[in-house]
Amino acid sequence: MSIFKTDILVLGSGVAGLSIAIKTAAASPDKTILVATKAHESESNTKYAQGGIAAVWDKLDSFEDHIKDTMIAGDHLSKPEIVKMVVEEAPDCMKQLINWGADFDQNLKGEIDLGKEGGHSANRILHYKDVTGYELEKTLLEQVDNLSNIELLPYHFAIDLITDHHLSKKKNEKDLSCYGAYILNQKTNKIDTYLATSIILATGGVGQVYAATTNPVIATGDGIAMAYRAKARIVDMEFVQFHPTSLYQPGESPSFLISEAVRGFGAHLRNKAGDRFMLKIDDRAELAPRDIVSRAINTELIFSGDSHVFLDCTHLNMTEFVKHFPNIYDKCKSLGIDPASQYIPVVPAAHYLMGGIDVDSNGYTTVGNLFACGECSRTGLHGANRLASNSLLEALVFGNKIAEEIINERSHLNLEDIPEIPEWDEEGTMVPKENVLISHNRKTIQNIMSDLVAIVRSNERLDKAQDHLNYLFQDTEKAYEKSKLSPQICELRNLNAVAYLIVQQSMSRKENKGAFYSLDNF
Repeated sequence: MSIFKTDILVLGSGVAGLSIAIKTAAASPDKTILVATKAHESESNTKYAQGGIAAVWDKLDSFEDHIKDTMIAGDHLSKPEIVKMVVEEAPDCMKQLINWGADFDQNLKGEIDLGKEGGHSANRILHYKDVTGYELEKTLLEQVDNLSNIELLPYHFAIDLITDHHLSKKKNEKDLSCYGAYILNQKTNKIDTYLATSIILATGGVGQVYAATTNPVIATGDGIAMAYRAKARIVDMEFVQFHPTSLYQPGESPSFLISEAVRGFGAHLRNKAGDRFMLKIDDRAELAPRDIVSRAINTELIFSGDSHVFLDCTHLNMTEFVKHFPNIYDKCKSLGIDPASQYIPVVPAAHYLMGGIDVDSNGYTTVGNLFACGECSRTGLHGANRLASNSLLEALVFGNKIAEEIINERSHLNLEDIPEIPEWDEEGTMVPKENVLISHNRKTIQNIMSDLVAIVRSNERLDKAQDHLNYLFQDTEKAYEKSKLSPQICELRNLNAVAYLIVQQSMSRKENKGAFYSLDNF
C-alpha cells in the first residue's frame, strides 16, 4: 500500500475530466494533476458520442432560440440561469476545441457544416462525421501529452472517496470535506491512497444499470455511487433518457447507436406495417425530443407485440448519407442491412442520465473540496430531458468553470494541510471463489431495471423493483465485506446504489415530466 499526493485528482478521462486537467495544467505549471481512469485512457462515454456539440455558430441562429429549445426539451425543469450561461459560453468553447486541434466537418464553402437534431429549431450541431466523440477524445489526449504536469493512470479503479468519515473526528454532514480517494491499481491489485486539495468526479453515466444501453461497459455509475456513500447530495435520478434509435441486436451490450442526426438528416420512423406513426404523436414527428419519440416507440411495441420498429433512410441521398454517417453505414452493411434499400431495425435503449451529483454553477458538490463534471453531475442544464448534443457542451463549459475555480480560488491550498488519512484495510478479505455470482447479480439488476423501471413506470412496478433490489443489496454487501476487492464486485455495488437511487427518486416524483413517465401520475 502506498500514499500518493497530488494537487488535483481527476477521476475519469472523458471530455469532462481531460478538459479540466488541460486547463489547470496549462495555467498552473507548478501544480501536479493526476487523471485516474478504470480502463484505457481513451475509453469513456465521450468516445462513443456520435452526433456532435450544440452551439450557436450561424448568424441566423440565436442564443435565445438555443435557450428556448433547451428549456422546452427539459420540460421547463432546467435552471434558466444555467441554461443561459452554458448557451452563451458555447461558441468560445468551440473555438477552444478548434484551437486545440479538433476537426469539424465543413461544407463546400469551407464553413463548418452545421447539423440539425431532434428538439433543435436551427442547424447548430458541430460534428465530425458520425464519430465526433472519438475526434474530441483524440484531440484532448494529444493536448495532455504536451503537458508534463499531467499524469494519466489507466486501469486504476476508484473504490471510495476519502472524507471526514475516515477520520476519528466525525463532522456534521453539512461540513464534510473530501481529501482524495482509495484507488485499486489493477496491475498490482493493491489499493493505494491518493490525496489532493481538489478532487473532481468525471466518471460518466449509469447506462449499464439497464440490459439495453448505448453506454460502454464501463458506465456503471461509479462516481455517483461514491458520492452517495460520501453523503453528497444526489438529485433527479428518476430522469433517465432512452435514445429512441439503437440498432436492434438482441443480447448485444452496448447497443450500437443510430445517431439522432440521422433523423435530423431526414430519416423516418415506421412500424412493421410501414406507417410513419410519429406523425400522429407530435407536430415535429421524428424530430420531437427524445422522451416523446422513445415513449411513442414503446407504445407502438406494446400494442403491436413487435420487438422493434424501423428507421427508413431509403429516400435519402445515399452519397451524402455515407459521407455524413460512414460508421453507421458500415455497421449496417456488416449485418447485411443496406440503408439504401432496406429499413434499419431500431429500439430504444438507456442512453443518458439527466440527474446525478448536485453541483452549483462552479461545479462544487455539497462536500468540501469535491467537484463533479459531465454526466455524473446534475448541473440543472438538462432538466427532465436532455436536448440532443447538449451533453458534450455541458462538460466543456463546466470543465472550464471548475478549472477557473481551481486556478483562481484554490491555488493557495497546501497538500501539507491535509489531515492524516488511514490506509485501506484489507485484513480478513479473501478472493471470491466464483465470479459467476457477481455476473449473475449484475444481470439481475439490469433485468429488474429494464422490466420495471424503464421508459414507462408505475407504483406497482417500482415497489416490486425495490423489493428485488433490497435483497440484491444485502447479498452484494455480504460479498463485498468478505471479498478481496475487484472492479467487478465494486461495479456491482455501485450499480446497486444507482438502481436504488433511481427507484427511490422515481417513487418521490408525482408528476410526469420529460423522461419520467408513470402510469399513476394522472
